[in-house]
Amino acid sequence: MFGFGMDVGIDLGTASVLVSVKNKGIVLNEPSVVAVDRDTNKPLAIGEEARQMIGRTPGNIIAVRPMRDGVIADYDVTQQMLQAFIRKVCGKSRFFGPRLMIGVPSGITTVEQRAVLEAASEAGARQTWLIEEPLAAALGAGIDVSKPNGAIVVDIGGGTTDVAVISLGGIVVSEAARIAGDKLDEAIIRFMRNEYRLLIGERTAEDIKIQAGTAFPGSREVYLEVRGRDLVTGLPKNVTITSEQAMEAMQEPIDAIVSLVKSVLERTPPELAADIMDRGIIMTGGGALIDGLDKLMTQETGIQTFMAENPIDCVGLGTCAALDSLNFLEKNLISGRKR
Repeated sequence: MFGFGMDVGIDLGTASVLVSVKNKGIVLNEPSVVAVDRDTNKPLAIGEEARQMIGRTPGNIIAVRPMRDGVIADYDVTQQMLQAFIRKVCGKSRFFGPRLMIGVPSGITTVEQRAVLEAASEAGARQTWLIEEPLAAALGAGIDVSKPNGAIVVDIGGGTTDVAVISLGGIVVSEAARIAGDKLDEAIIRFMRNEYRLLIGERTAEDIKIQAGTAFPGSREVYLEVRGRDLVTGLPKNVTITSEQAMEAMQEPIDAIVSLVKSVLERTPPELAADIMDRGIIMTGGGALIDGLDKLMTQETGIQTFMAENPIDCVGLGTCAALDSLNFLEKNLISGRKR
């Protein structure tokens, strides 16, 4: 049963969905993937079970990622996915749905906002608010956003990178770009195709990024065996890739992320810039875990850069924390109608 007044925070990410519940923390972390039967358009599996099917399904089953670049790409499938996750966490009731706080990218359009709010309502929410991800990430990282001190958060997710300067509970300067984990994977796939004439899938590219990838020269030295399909012979083939090559593969999107941070810093009011010099840059999201990225950011901006504790959980925890500060944050939230 839904508990009346149950407060639930959701990080509705491109790569994964994190759900947090008041006083319990993160209770669900599943990939944003749904396996759909093409013949009936019905979901066969959602989350981790569906992710295992990517690239391995028969013709009548497709593994769909309904979130692209941080926003809804397939409304119906997103609604089904949300409903499944909400029921998994809260149970099923026809009467009392939870209050939801959902993290969204700071560059989201009004049409995209409405799609998220409607999907949440259809999935059973009693009332829904949207919070910009960098503000939620700051809350989840333990930053006191109520004070007039400036803080800068760089949230690197699967679909978007959000950079925001936060003060007095609101975002002063922000910029978002659809360059994040997925673009890094695509860059690795492209590199393997051009360098080795080897075709690899998304999951293999992600493994290379995590196990061998680095953003800073000499930060790590890993040799990783990679399997794929030879584009010349069409047969399976193994190659060995180094950390240096993985860094070369990811250089363009990583440079774009650094440029995004510099762009926000250049537009930051001087008083807040002084605070940021003292407090440093806080990185959150799965992309913050890329080896050496904090060192590169420190070198390129001249500002000490830190990774938040549990960076992947920050937006999920922050969305739930925001429900405790509705009065203070309300002017910075987008609200849907009550059921």
